[in-house]
Amino acid sequence: MAQGAGEGEVAVSRDEDGTVRVIGGPAAASDFTRAVLDVAGAVLAWPVLGDAELPTAEIHDVQQAQQWLWAVYSEQVAAAVHACAVGELASVRVPAEPTPLAGSAARLGFGHWAARWWPASHLDGIPALQPDVLGLELAALTHTCQQLFDADDDQPDDRVAELIGDHEVALDTLIQWWHSTPASSDTARRLENVLRTVDDAADGAGLDGEPLRHLRAALDRPRPDGTPVDVTALFARHDDYALAAGEPLVAGGRVIARGTGTNDWRRYPPGFVDASEGAVSWTARALGARRQIEVEVVAHIAAPVAEVPLAAEVRVNDGPRSRVPLSRRADVWSGRADLDLPAGGTEPRIELGVLLPGFDPGPGSDSGADREAIRSLVRRRLATAATAATAATATSLDAPNSPPQDGTSPLFLAEVAATTTDEDY
Repeated sequence: MAQGAGEGEVAVSRDEDGTVRVIGGPAAASDFTRAVLDVAGAVLAWPVLGDAELPTAEIHDVQQAQQWLWAVYSEQVAAAVHACAVGELASVRVPAEPTPLAGSAARLGFGHWAARWWPASHLDGIPALQPDVLGLELAALTHTCQQLFDADDDQPDDRVAELIGDHEVALDTLIQWWHSTPASSDTARRLENVLRTVDDAADGAGLDGEPLRHLRAALDRPRPDGTPVDVTALFARHDDYALAAGEPLVAGGRVIARGTGTNDWRRYPPGFVDASEGAVSWTARALGARRQIEVEVVAHIAAPVAEVPLAAEVRVNDGPRSRVPLSRRADVWSGRADLDLPAGGTEPRIELGVLLPGFDPGPGSDSGADREAIRSLVRRRLATAATAATAATATSLDAPNSPPQDGTSPLFLAEVAATTTDEDY
């Protein structure tokens, strides 16, 4: 089986179960370092931290995939995939070059990654992305990438109408931002591209409603001269989230031990827990003859407030794992439970992590270094986005369909908007 490919080529091979693989770059180490896109007949993947201009494809239906293979890789790759599928070849390396569709697909994959894995954190100073702005950008990109999807199938990433319906509340905000931005700037061009593409996609899907009618009217009229608006006000959040709110769980008792736990992003859905490594903390106390553990987890700004069975998983001295139910109060998930500690004066060794039962992928290898690499990547992107947000001409925004530069996707408008937040980061 082919394990890799050189510069300017991909490796094509067939597994024993009939799956055909196109390897376009290095594999990602962790779930959250891989951008994934479900397309017709295949799954495409890119390493978020690596420099891969072309995706790796795992093709389960070669006939379906032929509609886009040639446009993402090349006609030679499409022919090699067919040859491997019918048994003419076992593996082969084939020349390939990035294409406009490959660039758009990579950008769409990164957008879905950001919706799932963006490490928003008050503790680390990383603002959350505006979900409605990102949702409309994903709708526009999905429409641009329609060749990747099969109209007769139901790929979960082909959800243009649903994305528009879920996030149309942001259309008026994007129109105001567009009208207030100098027409010559890259930001204005990006905004207009997203708005016109969303309008075209909505028209094709037969969508209607007041926000879409307002959008069409705005696009039909001559663009007014840019009148500056307070972008911070456009994207201000209105909620009662306040960091470090609330009272301690327990007063009194003797502290036996305290520490921080593991914050593994794979173990709960997005929007539940602050992404910082220091978000999970615990305290073990002696309350008379009882031993009790208290758990506090800093909540994400969007975290649900009720009827969510988030839990902490606790292990003492390599013993069995037990779970402590958590509930949200203000900005903290918290809970406590009796702790079975061995007799003696030795300080217990306590391991603790947070998870959503049923969502949890199970124990895995330590990925703390990958999480820190993701934070570093996001901070670099936000620094560039901050420049774009304040510059008269946001030259840091690449063309909408350009391939990733230096292994990363061009900026999203949602990243620029995130840097204008009025929250205390």
